[in-house]
Amino acid sequence: MNALPTTMAAVLLTGNGGFECLSYRTDVPVPQLGPGEVLIRVGACGVNNTDINTRTAWYSKAVTAATEAGGGDGFAEAKTEDSGWTGAVPQFPRIQGADAAGRIVAAGEGIDPARLGQRVLVEPVFRGASRFEATYFGSEVDGAFAQYARVPAAHAHAIATALTDIELASFPCAYSAAENMLTRTALAAGERVLITGASGGVGSAAVQLAKRRGAEVTALASPEKADGVRALGATRVESRDARFELETFDVVIDVAGGAGFPALLDALKRGGRYGVAGAISGPIADIDLRTLYLKDLTLYGCTILEPEVFPNLVGYIERGEIGPVIAAIYPLSDIVTAQRAFLEKKHIGKIVLVPGE
Repeated sequence: MNALPTTMAAVLLTGNGGFECLSYRTDVPVPQLGPGEVLIRVGACGVNNTDINTRTAWYSKAVTAATEAGGGDGFAEAKTEDSGWTGAVPQFPRIQGADAAGRIVAAGEGIDPARLGQRVLVEPVFRGASRFEATYFGSEVDGAFAQYARVPAAHAHAIATALTDIELASFPCAYSAAENMLTRTALAAGERVLITGASGGVGSAAVQLAKRRGAEVTALASPEKADGVRALGATRVESRDARFELETFDVVIDVAGGAGFPALLDALKRGGRYGVAGAISGPIADIDLRTLYLKDLTLYGCTILEPEVFPNLVGYIERGEIGPVIAAIYPLSDIVTAQRAFLEKKHIGKIVLVPGE
């Protein structure tokens, strides 16, 4: 294997704010490995809400607006000290990027040298010693917006597939978030599920994954995206402001939140389950507690992945049970253009970045 360079191209997030906080550099040191770690040559990486939310400080409790409201300039009311997704103070500069597909090019102490050259997909939530202890790739540690990335070997999953790195990079963050919600809510064959934000990365993944489980899928998306969402496996596609008869669904999978939240609980059957992993329409939502307890509903907040989620996802990909949905491809150096396109919400699926040689 060729000798590794000492520097690489990467995008550094230099602080909270607008696009001016993204700095594309070609002189960033290549990460040095510790025991149990591998170095991955990143073939492609994906754009996610988490990247933008961290940059704009949307996770700060002072922010109550929808995610896109601060996409260009950040949120003036945000407080940096609580703007990390864990509530901790973020550290800058930071290389973001939760999605990475590529090959292992170096291995740290304790790693089988046979893994060198192995094609891998990175599980983006690095679990800690306890159930709810985790580090997020591209958030608390440097991520995939670079030519090389350092990850724990246990979270670099070998994958055998004919898909390209660009196609593979569409899976890790969005599909694991979607599969985690379906796992936590125990969606089963024959059940009826309602999926919000169904044209976005997580929502479009949830449509495919719910269909794979044999569920009857109703999706919420704008009319101009309805055919694309239907093609992913939705039985019905309704507009985002649709209202449903009471007690229609067994499960709701939500990434929207905001003012539409109460109607989602109304639409659940008695004993229904609600899973949430985002709040793009706004983090503050009203709840009638009578709806919650009189209908015996269960609400699941979903961030840290269940241990089986990512290995299962790799298996689905290898067996061709799910497929990539690529909306657009940009070079890493065009990250601002890519994030602007992401915030316009005119696409279906994932926007992918390519670091280049």
